[in-house]
Amino acid sequence: MAQDHTLEEDVFTGSIDLALWRKVLMFARPYRRHLTVLAILGALVGVFDITYPLITAAVIDSLRAHEKTGTPARIGWYLAINTSLILGFVSCICTFIVVAGRITSGVSHDIRKSAFAKLQELPFSFYDRKAVGWLMARLTSDCGSLSRIMGWALLDICWGVIVLILVSGAMFWLNWRVAIVVLLLVPPLAFVSRYFQLRLLLTSRALRKANSQTTAAFNEGILGVRTTKSMVREQRNLEEFTVLADTMYDHAVSNQLYSAAFVPMVLSICAIGIGLALWRGGVELTWGGLTVGQLVAFLQYAAFLQHPAQELANTITMIQAAQASAERVQGLLDTDPEIVDSPEVQERLQQFASACPVVAGEHVRRLREQIAPDGYSATIESIEFRDVSFSYKAGQTVLRNFNLSVRAGETIALVGPTAGGKTTIVGLACRFYEPTSGQILINGLDYRRRSLKWLQSNLGMVLQQPHLFSGTVRQNIRYGRLDATDEQVEQAARQTRAHEFIMELENGYDTQVGEGGNKLSTGQKQLIALARAIIADPQIFVMDEATSSVDTHTERAIQSAVQRVLENRISFVIAHRLSTIRSADRILLIDAGQIVEQGTHHDLLARRGRYYELYTSQFTHEREEQMLHYT
Repeated sequence: MAQDHTLEEDVFTGSIDLALWRKVLMFARPYRRHLTVLAILGALVGVFDITYPLITAAVIDSLRAHEKTGTPARIGWYLAINTSLILGFVSCICTFIVVAGRITSGVSHDIRKSAFAKLQELPFSFYDRKAVGWLMARLTSDCGSLSRIMGWALLDICWGVIVLILVSGAMFWLNWRVAIVVLLLVPPLAFVSRYFQLRLLLTSRALRKANSQTTAAFNEGILGVRTTKSMVREQRNLEEFTVLADTMYDHAVSNQLYSAAFVPMVLSICAIGIGLALWRGGVELTWGGLTVGQLVAFLQYAAFLQHPAQELANTITMIQAAQASAERVQGLLDTDPEIVDSPEVQERLQQFASACPVVAGEHVRRLREQIAPDGYSATIESIEFRDVSFSYKAGQTVLRNFNLSVRAGETIALVGPTAGGKTTIVGLACRFYEPTSGQILINGLDYRRRSLKWLQSNLGMVLQQPHLFSGTVRQNIRYGRLDATDEQVEQAARQTRAHEFIMELENGYDTQVGEGGNKLSTGQKQLIALARAIIADPQIFVMDEATSSVDTHTERAIQSAVQRVLENRISFVIAHRLSTIRSADRILLIDAGQIVEQGTHHDLLARRGRYYELYTSQFTHEREEQMLHYT
């Protein structure tokens, strides 16, 4: 069965971290006016809520007074006030729904935008540590949770506090003795509301987690049914699933019990409050310290007190529940990129930018082609690894004292066993990672003294599983150079031999590729990815197992296209199929972060070493597969 992982979304924080919320509330600053309007509206609604019982009391007392005198009662004035209050109440409700909606949508937009911008800044090492699902949850459910807090929590707090204060004040104004008796129910009401809402929250989260685990068990059981039957695991699987089902049942029962007990408990406390108000109010009525209308107002206040107490308890619980989301989102936003330009580089970038204005003539245009934004040469003539060591984690060294020098126009092929360090070498050359010790030099200068953006804007990459974005073929090729014309897009496609199959598609270059390019074959996606990389005219070109997932015919097409685009560039080719790298200038056999053998294809075969064994073994295997295919 699948391993049980505690969902981060199900972690509940019992205390409120004020320092954390001060940071999160910075996202609400652009909406200060909206928040002020929301607070005022909440206060107005509170005023309306406590005014209704006073009007009712006045109407009842007026009717009784006129009944004693025998004159007709004139309640038109009260009717007009009540109608005005209703219209004002409806207007406030409609307005704060609109205002709160704008705050919620705006804050959600701003948090997601900031989080996405942060993700664009972070290096590959960050994505090595964080799963896609974790990041998606930060940008969706966590952002939504925080935005709801911003919009509605303030309203509920303002309304709840104002109502409690005004109701208490109104009752004391009517009769302080009855007020004290009625207000005795507020503490137990607040305690019960808080207790049950907290338990409902915890059991709901536990139930949701158990439901996810049960659904996963269903899915795993169905997909793995053949393995289950072949291993005679039916009974054991049933026992394991029964544990999950029983856990879900227990949480569901607990949640329903708390839910069933909550409302009766609140109603019981309110009934006690009403009874106390009726008892004490009756006594005051007998003594003449209270009128009938005022007694009715007290009864209404006693019944109404449950709503603000319950709402405040619920809001505090909501804030506590959202604190885990706040911690995760703020933690993402506070993450500092590990690989950034040094202060020295930033200063050089500013100096060069001020020396070369944006709007300039032909002379400045040529200068920008020759000199990079950091003031050094824009042409990459060499890359050198000098005594480079690297570790992804402390104590797990991948490269140790690695040395390599590559000049422009050279194609370096990296081969060897899995986890030998091939991809790490390329990642370091592209500065997706930086050496733990040693140096990587570009044109003899430590590349940490060069602009990171400049270096990575000169990269072209084609990976084993190329990723295409939703859109047309033309848009995906142009992704490598957004200002490219249609003619340049087609030229790149012709150069990589993708033009022929593109023209056979339904709408040619305007054909939709689907999500992730799912409407195209793997080989077609590879050729489009190659065209996308080459249209950017990179000085460093990387192919990482680019032909390992395609058939032999497509592999030949890709090889032919690659031969054209590798000219005059520094090229790194990571290859599983050794037949694809026979024309490389140098082949490096990498194992345990060391160069075990290096040379041309023919030189390495002549040595009859590890490369020879690897190549002949693979060649024999491929021949056997071809013979089986033709037979």
